[in-house]
Amino acid sequence: MSPTCPPPGTPPRRSDTALAFIGGFKLLKGLLLVAVGLGAFGLLHRNIADTLAPFVAHLHIDPENRYLGRALTTIWGLDDRALKRIGVGTFIYAVLLSTEGVGLLLRQRWAEFFTVLVTGSLIPLELYELARRFTATRVVIIGVNVAVVWYLIHHLRHRAK
Repeated sequence: MSPTCPPPGTPPRRSDTALAFIGGFKLLKGLLLVAVGLGAFGLLHRNIADTLAPFVAHLHIDPENRYLGRALTTIWGLDDRALKRIGVGTFIYAVLLSTEGVGLLLRQRWAEFFTVLVTGSLIPLELYELARRFTATRVVIIGVNVAVVWYLIHHLRHRAK
């Protein structure tokens, strides 16, 4: 049995529940990024517009919609080189998120430090993106990430006492 795991039958502490939630969320994001990476590689050497048109029609997405239309135009304009970069980038980020998630779910102290380091290092980039274009979604993402980093730092300090 790992020294960080409580004996069987011990009820979870509040901090364990929060760590499990953060870990599960990180793992879920990692798995979703694997799907995005596979999708990007699946579109290689294909006409993206022809490939995605049936999905767009099936989901009743209006290509003239201001937001969705812009996203579709961007996606349809991707070439193989861009798809490869997207695929590789999402796989790398998926590995980071999955490592954080599994480590936190297993209540490993190194995972808490790793998550603080990785998540905290991305906050300046998120602030830069927020300064470039202010949106409520970006504010929420930054808020959640700051809360996660703050919680984990607090948790690490409390556990060290």
